[in-house]
Amino acid sequence: MSDARPAPGTEMIFQWRKWDGSPHWRHECVYLGADEWGDWIGQPVGWRSARPGASFIAAGPNVTLVPRQTDYALTVNRDHPKAMRIYIDLGWDVRWSDDPLLATGIDMDLDVVRVEGERGTWVDDRDEWAEHSAQYGYPADIMTRLEALALDLEQRVREQSAPFDDATADLWLDRLEALHLAPRLEP
Repeated sequence: MSDARPAPGTEMIFQWRKWDGSPHWRHECVYLGADEWGDWIGQPVGWRSARPGASFIAAGPNVTLVPRQTDYALTVNRDHPKAMRIYIDLGWDVRWSDDPLLATGIDMDLDVVRVEGERGTWVDDRDEWAEHSAQYGYPADIMTRLEALALDLEQRVREQSAPFDDATADLWLDRLEALHLAPRLEP
């Protein structure tokens, strides 16, 4: 793992994989900078996220915190079409690779979601967690740790304690928008 980071405004990739090493989501991003919580990367409107069998173009800007703690990544959206404000991917080995233009992690299925409105905040994808724990043979100690972390993160999102509050992410969303990056053209 490298301590090197790109200059703010530099294009980069956040690449998720599954426990068995197979590719998962690949997000086109830009490095924004760091604060006490970790490194922030952004995805402007019109930039792509893709995985085998699925792809989408960001309809609203979002920023992702790659924290110093390596078992989750926090994404905060602005103007999401489904009012999704927060999406936390629980992961394993979420970190910068030796390439400063690549952050990586193992997607561990569980997610914490906050949607504006009645639905609120919840832990998502428990069915996928159960299915993949059997399929991939997740170690019991990792499962115990991540299940407890999911509940802790859910509570912290409900409390809106930093960095899970709106103010922290809004600073980074403003920085992303100040870059005035153009949407990508479809290939």
